Amino acid sequence: MTLEEIKAIEAKLLLPTYERNPILFVKGEGAYLIDAQGERYLDLLSGIGVNALGYGHPAIEKAIEEQSKKLIHISNLFFHEGQAELALRLTKMSGMDRAFFCNSGTEAMEAALKLARAHAGLLRGEGKKIGTKFLALENSFHGRTMGSVATTHKAKYREPFDPVMPGVEFVAFDDVEDLKAKFSEAVCGVLIEAIQGEGGIRPVSREFMAVARALTQSTGAQLICDEIQAGLGRTGTWFAYQHYDVRPDVTTIAKPLAGGLPLGAMLCTEEAARAIHPGMHGTTFGGGPLACAVAVAVIDTIEQEGLLNHVTEVGTYFHGRLNELAKKHPAIVDVRGMGLMLAAELDSADLAKQVAGAMLEHRILINRTSETVLRFLPPFILGKGDVDHAIDAIDSILTAHAPQEAGAATIGGTNVG
Repeated sequence: MTLEEIKAIEAKLLLPTYERNPILFVKGEGAYLIDAQGERYLDLLSGIGVNALGYGHPAIEKAIEEQSKKLIHISNLFFHEGQAELALRLTKMSGMDRAFFCNSGTEAMEAALKLARAHAGLLRGEGKKIGTKFLALENSFHGRTMGSVATTHKAKYREPFDPVMPGVEFVAFDDVEDLKAKFSEAVCGVLIEAIQGEGGIRPVSREFMAVARALTQSTGAQLICDEIQAGLGRTGTWFAYQHYDVRPDVTTIAKPLAGGLPLGAMLCTEEAARAIHPGMHGTTFGGGPLACAVAVAVIDTIEQEGLLNHVTEVGTYFHGRLNELAKKHPAIVDVRGMGLMLAAELDSADLAKQVAGAMLEHRILINRTSETVLRFLPPFILGKGDVDHAIDAIDSILTAHAPQEAGAATIGGTNVG
């Protein structure tokens, strides 16, 4: 089918949940996507942080081919080799003790929320004072199901579905005093993205994370670190909270875990896991043989190819090039992030929208979040040459959109003053 035929069918039959860009992609190679006309696009979004190894990676293709000939699904009523293999890797990488596999990031957060409530109930049964309330941060994004959306800050995500799950209060971002003021024995869980993704690639401070850890430990509440976007190496460590020398009680991971196949996981400590027994929670498709086999291959490839160090090296280079652009273009008001989870914030939403659109004309994929923020979530295999290509494009776009000097005349968009 042609792009126009697909657009017409989707307009008639699909629920309109996304505003799609008018491009029909048919193939991918490395860090590039290829459209129906054969045009190559440098992908600095990687399926919103999913395709960590890029496209067509032989390790993923091999794992899919081999496992699909054995088992794809058997249900969680029986054993298969994949969950044990993957759990061994994830618990070692994360410092956690136990894993629960599901299908997505929002399901991993639902499991984390249920675990925190169940653990608080366990503690109350043991005579401790602890409530059922959650604290989350302003600008947070934890998912779209009814529990996780209740802990997501932006009103546009929550209000259309009111009333959402009660018992959630939002803390001013990275505000230690506000956290202290709102924390109490009524709280069973504190949710933190070490680096907010949808909120604009905003890292919390070491002080804020340390205070959150101390407060939760003082009552038995759970510190829940959402690593759905930042986890599995995107910041140069397996988990972003590892930059903070903090071990949470619970963490969640999803996007890059199975190389593009749906797979999420909630990881927790042995103490937190005391609250769950068979029958309390479950999943039909989570942790299936195919997804687990691919996830093991993704993790092994990141290790074997030294991609954590590569992410740090190329991410540092990318960050530096963005800072160079910021010195040249006053429209860039901030550059932030870690590893290959980066952002350049512009001084207006209109300009950010124009830049993101113009990047498509340069055959480069990025997206915009929090209205004014250009977000970069490229594959871990990105090279410095790819970074230079992107920086040159942003430079030319911002130059074209820069305000003209007073008194200067233009002809056809060219400054002749």
